[in-house]
Amino acid sequence: MTEHHLHLVSDATGETVSSAVRACLVQFDAVPRVKQHLWWLVRTPGQIRRLIEGIEANPGVVLFTLIDPEVRAVLEEACRELNVPCVSVLDPVMETLKQYFQVEFRTDPGRQHTMDDAYFRRIDAIHYTLAHDDGQLLEGLRDADVIVLGVSRTSKTPTCMYLANKGYKAVNIPLVPDIPVPQVVLDLPGHVPLVVGLTREPKSLSDLRRNRLRVMHEPIDSDYANEELVRAEVARARRLFAQRGWPVIDVTRKSIEEVAAAIMQRIEQARGRAE
Repeated sequence: MTEHHLHLVSDATGETVSSAVRACLVQFDAVPRVKQHLWWLVRTPGQIRRLIEGIEANPGVVLFTLIDPEVRAVLEEACRELNVPCVSVLDPVMETLKQYFQVEFRTDPGRQHTMDDAYFRRIDAIHYTLAHDDGQLLEGLRDADVIVLGVSRTSKTPTCMYLANKGYKAVNIPLVPDIPVPQVVLDLPGHVPLVVGLTREPKSLSDLRRNRLRVMHEPIDSDYANEELVRAEVARARRLFAQRGWPVIDVTRKSIEEVAAAIMQRIEQARGRAE
């Protein structure tokens, strides 16, 4: 079976080029074997030489996010000599913005990862979210950007951690049968912090819980995974969300990124109403 090679090159962490390639590759079902060669923090001639040796050993498309014109010129020239495609992921966007703003752009590698105010806000959000995971801390909820509620296995923790990495302070509180929602949550005023309910289709949720029990070497026929009881649990959660007027997101067929994007959109809308 043919193996295709992609060389992803970045002068920073590679997040941008990796995301772009991931978004494109999912559209190619008929290409079964793609090996990605990751080249991060490429900023010196020595690193470029090692990169070119890697391309020679495994020829394939080179996709890069390099800002320094001298570094990228060396790479582009080498790719021409090796007769392999070499594409700058950022060029179309940068050139369009340059024409629109009518100003030149800077060429500082890794500039988006500098330790500025936004960076420290993101770190603060991560610490806050970790401290408030799974309902373990109910103090300081008014400092949150969002409070996420849902029954067990509705992706609350990974969603909140994704939000935290985007700079949002997120609290997740599990809805457990026969245990009331903390009064401090019910007493929160207005739209900020935003309160969101997560739900999942009961059959899917039951299957997830059964798999979780299997991994934990627990009996899979427990009430926790019983489909009828799970269905009732989900229904109770939905009634609560409806009674309180909290927006609901069904995570059954959504990725963590999609759920988080929907929440971020609602956070910004809530902030707009509050202002």
